[in-house]
Amino acid sequence: MLRIEDLYVEVEGREILKDINLEIERGKIYAVMGPNGTGKSTLAYTIAGHPRYKVNGGRILFKGEDITNLSPTDRARMGIFLAFQYPIGIPGVTVAGFLKTIMNIRRGENISLSKFNRLLKEKMDILEIEEDFARRYLNDGFSGGERKKCEILQMALLEPDLAILDEIDSGLDIDALRVVSNSVKRIFSTNMSIVIITHYSRILNYIEPNFIYVMKNGRIVASGGRELVNFIEENGYEWLEEVDSKC
Repeated sequence: MLRIEDLYVEVEGREILKDINLEIERGKIYAVMGPNGTGKSTLAYTIAGHPRYKVNGGRILFKGEDITNLSPTDRARMGIFLAFQYPIGIPGVTVAGFLKTIMNIRRGENISLSKFNRLLKEKMDILEIEEDFARRYLNDGFSGGERKKCEILQMALLEPDLAILDEIDSGLDIDALRVVSNSVKRIFSTNMSIVIITHYSRILNYIEPNFIYVMKNGRIVASGGRELVNFIEENGYEWLEEVDSKC
């Protein structure tokens, strides 16, 4: 699904990512873990094509195609989705109106209102979201859990091949975390891949990943399976100082 080769990225003249290599397979869930400020979100935004993030070396391959220089819109149309850590509110724009617009862009067609309403209701039923949610203004006055729920609803409608969830557990209490995690699991399928960006292991108790990458100072310094999550939960990230010094 995704392959990153020898990737170097800078932001406003400062190198953040250094020689990143990773692979994401279709039908699997991955986690990218590490302490705050280590480059996890930079990696997410770079994959999505944010223009502030300058690639100085390496390349990004998506479904076999080099997308390193493609625009964010082109990448989204190809099937890359990024759920934001802090989704912004847009007063005056309804959730339904926003969702219909991005579906049209993703599909390259103007979907009829009746078809859109049918699809929206289907996805909202799956995610157990009440009907009036779609009539509210996008993230305006939403709680942290509602904002994340809105991101998952977008993902459900767009049906991306690759979904990157950037610290989707941020700011959620335990009940909201359970709701959001269950929503992600309901729409996951073997046709897509999910990458969860997080520095806490708690969300991975609800959404179990197939593989873990651990970052420190802009590098991937460890990788492995579920046992790595358990090790981090017991030992924190202090052990990464020694590992990073050897990279």
